[in-house]
Amino acid sequence: MCHLCLHHAPTFMVTMEQTLIIFTLLIFIKFVSYHQYQNPEYGRLLPCPSHHGPPRIEHLVVKDGGTVLEYICKVLDLPPLFVADLIHFGAVYYALVCPKPPPTATPEEIDLYKQYTDPAVLSKRVSIKGKTVREAQKTFRITSGDEFVETGTYLRVHVHPKRFPRCYEIDWRSRIISVTESYVVLDKPAGTSVGGTTDNIEETCATFATRALGLTDPLMTTHQIDNCTEGCVVLARTKEYCSVFHGKIREKKVKKLYLALTAAPVPIGVITHYMRPINIAPRLVSEEFTTRWFLCQLEILECKMVPWPNADIEDKYSIEDCGWPSQEFAYECKISLLTGRTHQIRAQLAACGAPIVGDAMYMPAAKAEISRPGLNPLGKCKKQYASENDREVGIEDWIACHGKEPRIAIGLQACQISWDDGEHFYEAKSPWWR
Repeated sequence: MCHLCLHHAPTFMVTMEQTLIIFTLLIFIKFVSYHQYQNPEYGRLLPCPSHHGPPRIEHLVVKDGGTVLEYICKVLDLPPLFVADLIHFGAVYYALVCPKPPPTATPEEIDLYKQYTDPAVLSKRVSIKGKTVREAQKTFRITSGDEFVETGTYLRVHVHPKRFPRCYEIDWRSRIISVTESYVVLDKPAGTSVGGTTDNIEETCATFATRALGLTDPLMTTHQIDNCTEGCVVLARTKEYCSVFHGKIREKKVKKLYLALTAAPVPIGVITHYMRPINIAPRLVSEEFTTRWFLCQLEILECKMVPWPNADIEDKYSIEDCGWPSQEFAYECKISLLTGRTHQIRAQLAACGAPIVGDAMYMPAAKAEISRPGLNPLGKCKKQYASENDREVGIEDWIACHGKEPRIAIGLQACQISWDDGEHFYEAKSPWWR
């Protein structure tokens, strides 16, 4: 060894204790690197991801009993925090016995169903004694990750729940119209859900309004308006008033007025349609009375021409450009809702050839009917079909002409709500298009 190396040798000498420390650090660094590679950092469902995954629902039959969180993590290979958030969102359900598989089920899924619903197997399960199979197949929401699920339990996991990013952008306190001992009136923003969806009970108007007011007891929904609609909503502060308000709705003591921004003029007066009794969007309506179809009535009180919203306003409120042929003028209609059906105003106005601005579901169909009269098998210009089967095919083709549910807002506002002959009367602020 040269003189230089001998001179510096003491600098590189380490004790046994230091060697152990260095070795331990190397092992730790290797472990952390491996752990990060195996389990990528999870950003949590809350407050809201910047991306939206495609719909994904997993149907599981528990093969080994244990806590629900651990079982889902193991079977679906999901991070524990992610599954905990899904449970917090209300996106996980269970049933003691799995329901009958749909026609699209695989042979393996059918075999699994038969295996765990075999009478000999069910007779040994204490949890379903005294229940019929149908009763045991009823689903309930999982509320805690520590809940125990026994072998044979059915689980439904909404891995990609429907999200409402706007909840985190709203000044909720400024949206409160009135606070009383029994109820709260909210000016609901578009792009939010009043009381939640099947897979998301966290990102709701009721939840965020409760927090904004600092209430200890959660507000309860008394009625609904579409996610893409803004305006007056009544939230009950007690179960008792929730029942009272439901009674007022049944007795038709609650009156609602809407403002709709339509793509074409609508005549003043009552409009009557009948809605197909199928709980799937789009809702189809016909002017002809049909047995068991629901009566839909609204009254157009006013209809005035207004400028079509400019591009900046449409962009600010995420209004979708559905390609309506003429976008110079729109029409603001004041509407009294005489019956309350899901999508009623949207479906009826579109059937009149005056779809709501930004309504990405109903406007495409209205455009198609204008370009191809008779396309709508339930419309004024409907053609005659040789058989009922041909008519059903025509209805399916008509459904295919509709688009998807709007992402955020459309030109529809619940502008007034009142009950008890006007004793309680509330108005929303100006709609977004003004």
